[in-house]
Amino acid sequence: MKEITLNVEGMSCAHCKAAVEGELARLPGVERADADVERGTVEVSYDEARVSTADLERAVEEAGYAVRP
Repeated sequence: MKEITLNVEGMSCAHCKAAVEGELARLPGVERADADVERGTVEVSYDEARVSTADLERAVEEAGYAVRP
């Protein structure tokens, strides 16, 4: 398993947290997604053989938020 922390722009509440975590959890290969609204981050544990960082970023965008460097 690989771990990555993505910076997410626009999260401001528990609904935002749930939306980001939910979209990431739908991806095959994602073991864990834990968003932190106050820090504006999401920590993801995933199998890099099954899902790419680009896939993770697209999932965050599908939830309605932007990933920033």
